Amino acid sequence: MGFLDFFRGNKPPKDTKSVKFKRWMADKINEKHIRYLIERVGNQEKVIGREGFISVVGSDLVIIADGVEKFRTPIDTMEAWELMSLQGVNITGFDEVEERYRTVVAYYIYHR
Repeated sequence: MGFLDFFRGNKPPKDTKSVKFKRWMADKINEKHIRYLIERVGNQEKVIGREGFISVVGSDLVIIADGVEKFRTPIDTMEAWELMSLQGVNITGFDEVEERYRTVVAYYIYHR
């Protein structure tokens, strides 16, 4: 470990298509509490859950809202990006709950 490594912090891998980046992103959003879970279909958005959390379970990323599992996707095949405001995350992947490809947006709860 070099002198400047202490100041660099936890930087993401450069290749955003790599499995290493996807696992890094899953670790970053793990245990985040969410206020809303929205599904994007075409150019429309629909609220599919409220009050929940994001969790890494084994090799899957799971979103639970309203006390029910709403979204489950394998980490190695998902695409996840935080919003520019850092107030939520956009996740795209094959949902094992509904057995189809979905895009969801989870908005975090802001704690002061």
